[in-house]
Amino acid sequence: MTFLIIILATIVLIGILNERVFKLQSDIALILFTLVLSLILLTLRVLIPGGNIASFTKELGDFGFEEYLMDGVLCFMLFAGAGKVNMGKFRQNLRPICLLALLSTMLSSFIYGGLFYLVALAFKIPMDIWVCILLGCVVSPTDPIAATGILNKIGLSKSVCSVIENESLFNDGTGVALFIFIRSIVMNVGKSNFFLIMGREIFGAVAVALIISYLLFKLMKLTSDPVRYILISLLDVALVYFICEHLGFSGVIASVVCGMYFSYEMDKMERKVMVVDPHDFYRDFWEILESILNAILFVMIGLLVLNVEISSYILIILPASIVILIFSRAAGVFTSSIMTGHQIPGNYNLKEFVSLMTWAALKGGLSLALALGTAEYLAPDIYNVFINVTYISIFFTVLVQGLTVGKVYMKLEESKLTRQKNKRIQK
Repeated sequence: MTFLIIILATIVLIGILNERVFKLQSDIALILFTLVLSLILLTLRVLIPGGNIASFTKELGDFGFEEYLMDGVLCFMLFAGAGKVNMGKFRQNLRPICLLALLSTMLSSFIYGGLFYLVALAFKIPMDIWVCILLGCVVSPTDPIAATGILNKIGLSKSVCSVIENESLFNDGTGVALFIFIRSIVMNVGKSNFFLIMGREIFGAVAVALIISYLLFKLMKLTSDPVRYILISLLDVALVYFICEHLGFSGVIASVVCGMYFSYEMDKMERKVMVVDPHDFYRDFWEILESILNAILFVMIGLLVLNVEISSYILIILPASIVILIFSRAAGVFTSSIMTGHQIPGNYNLKEFVSLMTWAALKGGLSLALALGTAEYLAPDIYNVFINVTYISIFFTVLVQGLTVGKVYMKLEESKLTRQKNKRIQK
C-alpha cells in the first residue's frame, strides 16, 4: 500500500507541475521527472549512507517490476491499445505492418547483436556473439505501450500513426519468440527451432484469442448492461492471456487480437451500444484504465533506477548502444520498406519513411522486463550491461526521440510536400 501511495502521489504531483509549468507530453513528463527524483534520492543515499533514506530507496527499487508487468497489467494495457486500432487503416497498411513487425524486428536484433559484439571485442567486454544477439532481442522491439501512450498524442497523420502503433503492437511476438530462441542457445538448453517457436507463439495465440473472444462476445450480446460489457471484456483478455502463457503461446499477441476483435464487434453492434450505453461507459473505462496504467508504468520505470548498478563499461556502452540502436533499427526498416514496393504508407519516399519509422521507434517497459529476466542465467557484470543498455535505450528513445519526433514528422512532411510540388512542376 505504501508503494501504491508513493506512485499515485508522484503521478499527481508531476502531472500538476507539468500542466502548470513545463507543459510537456504527459507520459514523457512522468518518466523525466521521476528519473530526476530518483537521481536526487540516489545522491542523498550517497551523501547520507545508511539510515532511513538508504532502506527506503532500496525498497522502492526492489519492486517486482517484471512480475507486475508480465503477469499483471500488460494484457489489459495491450487490450486497451488494440481496441483503438483503426481497422480500415490496418487492412490498408497490412503488408508494411507485417514486414515491419516480423522482418524488421528480426534483422534489427541480429544487426544490433553483431555490432555490439564488435564493440565487446574491441573493448574486451566478456560477451560472446549469442549474448550480444540476446541483448539485441531485448532492445530491438518497439514497445506498444510507449508508442500508443505517446505517439498518438503528437499530431501524426492517421495512416502513419496506424503503421507505427500496429507494428509496435505486433512486433513483440517476433521479439519474444526470437528472445526465447536465442536464450535457449545462451543457456545451452537443447536445440530450439525458431520457426517452430514463432509459429506456436503467433498462430496458437491468434487461435486461442479468436475462439475465447468469439464465445465471450456471444455472452455480451445477451446483456444490455454496460458494466457487464466491461466485465466480460476484462474476463476475455485475462483468460486468453492466462491460457496462452501456460500453453507456450504469445500472451502479448493474444491480448492484441482480443482488443481488435472486441473493437471490431462493438463497432458492428454500434446501434445497440448507443441505446444501452449512451454515456459510452465501455470505451471510457478502457481509455481511463489505459491512462492510469500507462502513468504507473512510466513512474515505475523511473523509480527502478534506484536499484540499477552502474556498469564498469558505462563509458563504452553509453554512446555505443545509442548509435547501434539507431543504425540497426534504420537497417531493419530500410530492408522491410524495400519489400513493400510502392505501398510505402503516407506517400513518403523510402528515405523519408525510414527516417520517421527509425525516430518513432520508442522502447519501454517490455524491454526492461525482458532484461530483468536475464538475471538468473547471466553473470552479474553482464547482467548489469543488459540493464544499463536497456535503460539507456528507454531513456534515449522516450526522452530524446519522444520529445522531438513531432518536429521530425513536420520536417518530413515539408520535405514530402516540396518533393510533390517539384514533381508537379516537372510534369
